[in-house]
Amino acid sequence: MEGTNGLRIAIVGGGVCGLTCAVALAKRGIQAHVFEAAPQFGEIGAGVGIGPNAVRVLQDIGILHEFYAGADGHEFIYGYPVRPEDVGLGLHRARFLDALMKNIDSKYTHHNKRCKSILQTDLSSPAVIHFEDGTTFEADVVLGADGIKSAVRGSVIEVEKNPVVFSNTTCYRGLIPIEDIESAGVLMNLTQQPTCFVGFDKHIILFPISSATIINVVAFGMDRSIPIGEANRPDNEPWVVPASREQLLKEYEGWGSDVLKILGCIKNPTKWMIHVVHPPLKTYVNGRIALLGDSAHAMLPHLGAGAGQALEDAHLLAQLLGDPQTNVENIPVVLEAYDRVRRPRAQMVWEGSRIAGDTYEGHGKHGNTVQGLREDLHDLLEPVWRHELSADLRDALGYLYETAAFRDTVSS
Repeated sequence: MEGTNGLRIAIVGGGVCGLTCAVALAKRGIQAHVFEAAPQFGEIGAGVGIGPNAVRVLQDIGILHEFYAGADGHEFIYGYPVRPEDVGLGLHRARFLDALMKNIDSKYTHHNKRCKSILQTDLSSPAVIHFEDGTTFEADVVLGADGIKSAVRGSVIEVEKNPVVFSNTTCYRGLIPIEDIESAGVLMNLTQQPTCFVGFDKHIILFPISSATIINVVAFGMDRSIPIGEANRPDNEPWVVPASREQLLKEYEGWGSDVLKILGCIKNPTKWMIHVVHPPLKTYVNGRIALLGDSAHAMLPHLGAGAGQALEDAHLLAQLLGDPQTNVENIPVVLEAYDRVRRPRAQMVWEGSRIAGDTYEGHGKHGNTVQGLREDLHDLLEPVWRHELSADLRDALGYLYETAAFRDTVSS
């Protein structure tokens, strides 16, 4: 099925980013085809944090309802000021995907379809996706939501050097039932909001998921002796490996008692080598092809904003592609408008995430003191959480009016 404006849209990648885009398009009358390399939809990792900006995306799309059904040995440093209108979500990724899939017609989803290449002969012709199983698909628009190891990215940028690099950051991850934490004698309440324990060159993020019955734990450490991208790991080395509880506890030896009790509750920790897209891409689009989410701007997770940026990408793309004035001929300009608006915003958040990690780990602008941390943490999330989504659409439409791709009329 084509949309109300006759577009054939293909989304490569069926994770949170790709499915959110498919849902947002469907709400505007466009049934996009979603191609997923795996036999079923799935996401790497367990918990995902959704900030107020991303919650507003889910609300605008009309699916937010789907997602509702002081400690011993530590000094409190800073609580980020939350406004009454701020709503954040801590979700299990599987539940997130389930909620999205309820809003997608399954006949437009395709599994075991790993993108091999995309042929784009000229801007007046459809792009042709070639899959590893030998099949092809023609589309007026190809959206690459296929993650940090994106196959679509190579059709958007000239790859002289792989833009995906090791960030010098590792983390240990685990999920803990809240009753295990309580049984271990941890007195602080971890069920109400995210918590961050900070220390020199290391920090730990905890946030509740699954209706606060499970605590998602991510324990970070970074080597700042070399610049990001200059200590890349071997290509054949996995990014996620099993780790022992003893190894994890040794890494945080000397930390407060509550921290060690919590980490001791992780039965099967995993160790992750965090990679990012760096330096930033010079464009997210090429003709009829656009990148969104981690394929465009995979970032450090220290602001909990990576998923939110993917949702912002998907939301704006759906608004532009679903506009009555968008047609087969002006797709390249429409995607340019998306790129002009989203790329500076996403890169600002990318840089903010790096700064947040430095701040948590004692390398902030005001130094590794309690007062210095408080100064650096003040308003850290303001530009992420308080972003006006309508401004993105207004700016993108402004560009389309300037280029005469759209008539200068109000468009919803």
